Amino acid sequence: MNLINVAEQAFAVNQEYPDFKSGDTITVHYKIKEGDKERIQLFRGVVIQRRGEGTTATFTVRKISNSIGVERIFPTFSPFISKIEVNKRGSVRRARIYYLRGLTGKKARIKEKRF
Repeated sequence: MNLINVAEQAFAVNQEYPDFKSGDTITVHYKIKEGDKERIQLFRGVVIQRRGEGTTATFTVRKISNSIGVERIFPTFSPFISKIEVNKRGSVRRARIYYLRGLTGKKARIKEKRF
């Protein structure tokens, strides 16, 4: 067996998150340490991409803050993520929606998936 895989499995954080994909609007509850204090910061935005597999999987979330686009890459199995909430299911045709970076206003909206 590969030693790297054994080490990854030993340090893996087993957390159950809801199923989400690109185009979904999610809220990530992220733990932040400031000195000796710890608080939870919410980061709500649209999932632009999911990449990787296993313990190295990551996802990118984009939000607009004060008319400036902010993107953040989160490791899926990070011990600092306390919770992920899916707010809206988006209906998009591609796995990586980088075209959202060039759009503003009403053009940047994603159609909600109907069930």
